[in-house]
Amino acid sequence: MNPVTSLSLGRIGVGVASLVRPELVASTMGASSSHPLLTQWFGSREIALGAATLLSSGSARRTLVLIGAAVDGADAATAYAGVQNELLPRQLGYALVGVASVAAVSGLLGLRVKKSLSVQPA
Repeated sequence: MNPVTSLSLGRIGVGVASLVRPELVASTMGASSSHPLLTQWFGSREIALGAATLLSSGSARRTLVLIGAAVDGADAATAYAGVQNELLPRQLGYALVGVASVAAVSGLLGLRVKKSLSVQPA
C-alpha cells in the first residue's frame, strides 16, 4: 500500500474513533476527556481530509496531501507551543509533536512516490 493511502486510512480510523469514542481517544492522548466535543471536531476534520484524499487523483490529490501536511505541521507547532507555554505536560506535548511531525513527513514523502498520486485498487 502506498504511503498516501496508508496515511489517509489512518486519518479516517482516528477520525471515526474520535467521533464514536471521544473520551477514549482523549484519554489515550493523555488529555482530559471532559470536553469530548473538541475531540469530535478533530475527528470530523481527519475523516474529511482522509476521505477527500482517497477519493481524489492527480493534482487534486497532490494538493490535498500538501494541505494535510500543512495541517499536521500546524498541529505539531501548536503542541510545541503548548509545552513551551506550560499548557501541556512535556511528555504528552512532545508525543503529540512527534505524531503530528511523522504524519506531515509521511505525507510529503508520499508525494515522492508517483503511484501514490493516483487511485489504486486495494
